[in-house]
Amino acid sequence: MSNINQLLVQAETAYNAADWSSLIQYLQQLSLEANSEHPEIVKNREYLLKLALSMLEMGDFQQRWEISKVLTNLGNIAIPPLIEILEDEDAEEELRWYAARTLGEFQHPSAIAPMVELLKTNEDEELKAIAATALGQMGTVAITSLTELLLDEDTRLFAVRSLCCIRQLEIITPLLSVVEDPQAAIRTAVIEALSSFHDERVPPILLKALDDIAATVRRAAVLGLGFRPDLHQQLDLVRKLQPKLYDFNVEVCCAAAVSLSRIGCDDAAKHLFNLLISPHTPLPLQLETIRALSWVETSSSLEYLQTAFNQITSETLRQEIVTVLGRVQKPQLTTLAAEILLQILRSQHPAIEIATIKSAIALSLGQLGKMQAIEPLILLLADHNASVRLHAIAALKNLLGGEATHGQLQQLVNNAALTPDLQQRIAIALAEW
Repeated sequence: MSNINQLLVQAETAYNAADWSSLIQYLQQLSLEANSEHPEIVKNREYLLKLALSMLEMGDFQQRWEISKVLTNLGNIAIPPLIEILEDEDAEEELRWYAARTLGEFQHPSAIAPMVELLKTNEDEELKAIAATALGQMGTVAITSLTELLLDEDTRLFAVRSLCCIRQLEIITPLLSVVEDPQAAIRTAVIEALSSFHDERVPPILLKALDDIAATVRRAAVLGLGFRPDLHQQLDLVRKLQPKLYDFNVEVCCAAAVSLSRIGCDDAAKHLFNLLISPHTPLPLQLETIRALSWVETSSSLEYLQTAFNQITSETLRQEIVTVLGRVQKPQLTTLAAEILLQILRSQHPAIEIATIKSAIALSLGQLGKMQAIEPLILLLADHNASVRLHAIAALKNLLGGEATHGQLQQLVNNAALTPDLQQRIAIALAEW
């Protein structure tokens, strides 16, 4: 008996015994052969479909998830019965949900009309959302039908969401037709979708949306323009985005900080610095601005962080500045970042008396990997706080490697030139190794 014949027998046995987990396993193996011309597969394809549909109807959520893959592998033969399930208003909601989801995988024109009809007539929002996603999966073949759905206020939002999933140039024109729709959710979805295209029609739309009445639309426009740093001089993007740092909605402000960081010029860094040190800027936005300054990745942006560390009073913000300096990756800036951290460590700034900040400095110096940090890190081994000492050890290990660091500390512990206190701390550090 061939392997396929054996699997067919095992599948039938499992079905008769209501052994659903085994049935799924056998059907999965058989469905992988569904596109072959093996005579037993050709002869039994209808039977395999029958078993798979039975499993879809009787299975639990996970079993339905698995069997939907089998139906996809069986090919277009599965489309008519799945459409029948989709159109059956008396069928279980979850079953129709899976039928819609699976139909989307086929990307076949025959599934478009029933899906469109469901969007027009069904009142179940979750089922309509699945149908919209499935239509989006079908790609360009569904654009014409979806464009027609834009004309109806009741189906417009679902049609927009479907079009947004397609990500082809052909969706730009239909989306532009609803870019000023009364529904903020539709305008937001349109702006988000258009932002992924480098098309000359898009930037003017995004610039206009910066002043939309809805915060979600403004935020989408701000983020979309941030993905076009190539246009920052042509469109004067820094000047256009700077006011959004002070938007009424803090999420718009945070988005503006991120977008300015992507533009990555000194003017953008200056505006971010001014926002950071303003006494009116809320803490969450200040934290986002610190990260944004580090993402600008220019020497001036790091110097702004250093200046801000000396001006602000918040321990949380100071610790965040120290942390982001340790994440600098641009090779030409890592030395500057390490030097800023070392200057903070050597200074008499009150902040360096705080254990969490000293620990963060040690961690960041270890991440930057600069050898000039070795001596300051060794001095941190004399700190009275155990957490600071442990972070200093971890940083030294990162710089020198475990064996080399351990050896160097063993030499230092007997160095008469060191203070007895430091020798004692080094001995403790070795004990904690």
